[in-house]
Amino acid sequence: MWLILAFLSAAFLGVYDSLKKKSLRDNAVLPILFLNTLFSSLLFLPFIILSATGQTLDGTIVHVASGGWHEHRYIVLKALIVLSSWVLGYFGMKHLPLTIVGPINATRPVMVLVGAMLLFGERLNLWQWAGVLLAVVSFLMLSRSGKKEGIDFKHDHWIYMIVGAALLGALSGLYDKYLMAPVSEGGVGLDRMMVQSWYNIYQCAMMFVMLMLLWWPYRHRTTPFHWDWAILGISLFLSAADFLYFYSLSLPSAMISIVSMIRRGSVIVSFICGAAFFHEKNLKAKAVDLALVLLGMICLYIGS
Repeated sequence: MWLILAFLSAAFLGVYDSLKKKSLRDNAVLPILFLNTLFSSLLFLPFIILSATGQTLDGTIVHVASGGWHEHRYIVLKALIVLSSWVLGYFGMKHLPLTIVGPINATRPVMVLVGAMLLFGERLNLWQWAGVLLAVVSFLMLSRSGKKEGIDFKHDHWIYMIVGAALLGALSGLYDKYLMAPVSEGGVGLDRMMVQSWYNIYQCAMMFVMLMLLWWPYRHRTTPFHWDWAILGISLFLSAADFLYFYSLSLPSAMISIVSMIRRGSVIVSFICGAAFFHEKNLKAKAVDLALVLLGMICLYIGS
């Protein structure tokens, strides 16, 4: 069951990335990111209120558990990690082709695996090492493809932003498993709906402060903001993808390394959209790079 949920989450993530790319075209980044967190918060606010004021949602999959500062401090940190990843990712995606961003993001399972090795002392088997090496090779090949479009991976700060976003995303994945793992297994044992609902609200508050300090005073001197219906789609598809993701992680025997790998399969959807709707270049070379990433993910799956 958790595998099916992970695949559905990946499909929604692919659409989310494509809508994000569309909304960022000639548009201000910070207002879009704020609206994304605002709409996501509004989607989950009714569940928080209904769960806290009555028994309507008791026993349902959308019930939000209550908790004090002991629980919420973990969620605040989760919000900070994810928002940092989003800020870097949004700015990077605005200035880079989707067919470059997608394969870089698809290396996150490798980062999760290496993180698990460093943080939790896990040892990699031969299949997992093969997956790591294929991811490294695909990244090097992707840098060659990028040069044809004037993108120098060594000196392009937008590339650094995407890589930074991927690293923070991998850290968030490891943290998610820790948050929702039972206390008996060394985790915090938080309710998945509590995590998803409240981290959106905390992100919205953080983004509002950033918007007022970093964008609003200088809005006439930077890229202007204009409304795009894709902005609403970002929140809808991301919320659906995250709901399925958290639900899958909350099920017994769910493995974060496998779920993370499947979620990165969203790159297939975003790659197709980049080719079909954004008419991006050098698709044949990038398709080979993408194939290596996917082959690496298969090796991780076998090894796990």
